[in-house]
Amino acid sequence: MRPALPRAVLFDLDGTLVDTAPDLAAATNALRRYHGLDPLPFDVIRGQVSNGGSALVTLALGLGADHPAHDGARAVLLAAYEQALAIHSRVFAPLDLWLAGWHRERRPWGIVTNKPRRYAAPLIETLALRPGALLCADDLPVKKPAPEPLWEAARQLAIKPEDCWYVGDHLRDMEAARAAGMTAVAVGYGYIDEQDDYRQWPADLWFDDCAALVKALSGA
Repeated sequence: MRPALPRAVLFDLDGTLVDTAPDLAAATNALRRYHGLDPLPFDVIRGQVSNGGSALVTLALGLGADHPAHDGARAVLLAAYEQALAIHSRVFAPLDLWLAGWHRERRPWGIVTNKPRRYAAPLIETLALRPGALLCADDLPVKKPAPEPLWEAARQLAIKPEDCWYVGDHLRDMEAARAAGMTAVAVGYGYIDEQDDYRQWPADLWFDDCAALVKALSGA
């Protein structure tokens, strides 16, 4: 039985609400060029985007997080990304049209992301998004899969957690939603490694593509 439609919707950012992979892939290949390496194929990078900058450094250069050169390489990658973080990034279609209608109706929604605010806020501003709540990786002492960022977003929206859907493209998103008492919604169009089966995640709802998600959010 499908859960009741939410009073509020919370989204993960990268790979769920916004397709940021093109700009993150460009930054990843900028790091490779810095080291005299050829670019990686886009699809190879895309599957690692949700795992963060450290994972992209490891992918690009083969440097584990404990390697002495890892932090310096990550700084190069993030500097390249910060200079061009909203060149090709767009809200996934048709979620963009649905979100515009939801916003016009003054219905509450927000973003809970493990992306640092330094990168998330300018991206959201450039895309002219106006979430009622934005929780980033560095806003609280803990981040997803801990439930506290989701609870804080619900508090800011004045909505009970059980009346929220949390939509994400990573296992930690589902773990956070479950821990927060929200309806956990897994999407298969995001940045998922080919070895992962998102339908095995502990979600309440699973949607293969963005159109199916929008249909459900529209009550169809």
